[in-house]
Amino acid sequence: MSVDGRHIVVTGGGTGVGRAMAEAFAHAGAKVTILGRREGPLREVAKQHKFIGWVTCDVTDPDTVRAAFRQARGLNGPVSVVVANAGAAESTPFHRMTPDQLHAMLAVNLGGVVNAWQAALPDMKTDGWGRLIAVASTAGLKGYAYVSGYAAAKHAVVGLTRSLALELGNSGVTANAICPGFIETPLLDRSIANIIEKTGMDESAARASLLAGNPQGRFIQPEEVAGTALWLCSDAARSVNGHALTLSGGEI
Repeated sequence: MSVDGRHIVVTGGGTGVGRAMAEAFAHAGAKVTILGRREGPLREVAKQHKFIGWVTCDVTDPDTVRAAFRQARGLNGPVSVVVANAGAAESTPFHRMTPDQLHAMLAVNLGGVVNAWQAALPDMKTDGWGRLIAVASTAGLKGYAYVSGYAAAKHAVVGLTRSLALELGNSGVTANAICPGFIETPLLDRSIANIIEKTGMDESAARASLLAGNPQGRFIQPEEVAGTALWLCSDAARSVNGHALTLSGGEI
């Protein structure tokens, strides 16, 4: 079983890991629809390959997500794979975190997964084959200081994944989470800028502080996450279900 000819939806597909995923799946012969809030980046990615379509979408809104998936089906047919990649991270000490900040972290990092998976699952059940993939984080498996809301949301994604894997049983649909460490994307750049602003470190020291937890001493590349998602769609991974696969250089 390959992704050739299958319809794959990637949320947060305009930049970083989402972009790498879309391009990898398209080059493997899949029909890809990318979702995101900003039209400009989506258009830029879609220009790279004739099999990539796009729909603007805020993943925190269930109605908007359902409408986006209807548009996606109009472009590329029933959905076989959904990669819930859209996410955001905000840094704040726990005692200063407001209810609105916590809700924002849960809405995009957890709600975005729930909304996308619920919108795609009926197609997969009908077909008897499907892959539900979430891009979580090592923050879904361990704690990190000053991002308690983000870590709570990513832990919830891992719990959701494990529970859904049991519910789906022998349906032919699997659910898995990919848990990378720090990935070299625009989100990492914002994290580094935040460290510089709050600590006064220079950029080199800020980057080193984030690299310190990775035994390989390097940041994860978007293409590594994309390759893992491709593998999860292969026959070799058909028994991989309910897992949180770490890409962390040995940190976890």
